[in-house]
Amino acid sequence: MNTITAIQKTTELHNGVKMPWLGLGTYLSEPGEVEDAVKTALQVGYRSIDTAAFYRNELNIGKAIKESDVNRDEIFLTSKVWNSDQGYDKTLQAFDKSLEQLGTEYLDLYLVHWPVKGKFLDTWKALEKLYEEKRVRAIGVSNFLVHHLEELMGKAKIIPMVNQVEFHPYLVQKDLMLFCLENNIQQEAWSPIMKGRADEVELLRKLAEKYKKTPTQIVLRWDLQHNVVTIPKSVHDNRIEENSQIFDFTLTEDEMASIDMLDKHDRFGPDPDHVTF
Repeated sequence: MNTITAIQKTTELHNGVKMPWLGLGTYLSEPGEVEDAVKTALQVGYRSIDTAAFYRNELNIGKAIKESDVNRDEIFLTSKVWNSDQGYDKTLQAFDKSLEQLGTEYLDLYLVHWPVKGKFLDTWKALEKLYEEKRVRAIGVSNFLVHHLEELMGKAKIIPMVNQVEFHPYLVQKDLMLFCLENNIQQEAWSPIMKGRADEVELLRKLAEKYKKTPTQIVLRWDLQHNVVTIPKSVHDNRIEENSQIFDFTLTEDEMASIDMLDKHDRFGPDPDHVTF
């Protein structure tokens, strides 16, 4: 039986750090919008905020956290090192800049944003150093496929705690999900609602009608029941609250399997094997 029954529930990473199952995504959210979104999310009960240097909104997210009624130590804050900042020394500098922008002394999770060929191994060494210095509570990767993870783990001292990837009913990647499960790497979903296309899927609409939910809420619940952390992006107060209302119902095993069968191997974001940016 699925035990994720409240927004306060967490998963335990392999180093013992607890990470909320549901968080707020902030991909390229505008400065003013993102401040309001973060404040709303924290009021609703979210305790995980995901950003990245590339999103250019770390400063505003830090400001919103400071102005909220929630203590920093109650918030799970994630950022990522961008591709042009990869490499050992540049990653350490990028981390310092992110801390400065966010106005915090530490991060809860720092990720390698993309597997940049020829760079991500040195980038990972920098993350290991930051982790060993206790400047970040957990380290991980984003957009890594199985072969990227295998290459990294062949050289790494520390296995990634998280792999944040594009994950939704049209891109299930069961081989990647199984690899992460077998290696105790927590999978996390970005673009879980297919850039707003969940409403177009007939099966999701039918399930939404059955449970008196929205197709988006069905997908987010499907994520959680796959034990995948999820971070839907929104800057709208009603959507932020709606996205959090997924803890009062449970999809059946058959319904989970039927959603899995929607898989088309379709990406709405870039292919990690062809990182040219």
